[in-house]
Amino acid sequence: MTYGHEPVKLEHMSEDWIRASGIGDYLYCRRSWWLKQRRGIASQNVRELEQGTRHHQQHGQWVMQSIWLRRAAYLLIFVAVALLTYQVMNG
Repeated sequence: MTYGHEPVKLEHMSEDWIRASGIGDYLYCRRSWWLKQRRGIASQNVRELEQGTRHHQQHGQWVMQSIWLRRAAYLLIFVAVALLTYQVMNG
């Protein structure tokens, strides 16, 4: 990398990847992130975390179902309007 005329050597860059979940963990609680990432101390509320994960998975399924139901409703409305228009134009 160069700035101006002198090349800059990036010696202190880490090869570790930063994941979105890690950013979320850090933003939620920096201390918890530090304990987990740098000290290797696991969370003690594993059961609650698993319950939260299951809740979010269920919620995601509900969201996807509602998206598909909304699309089906729009399709039915379109078909109904098309049939009504056809009836009016040819009736």
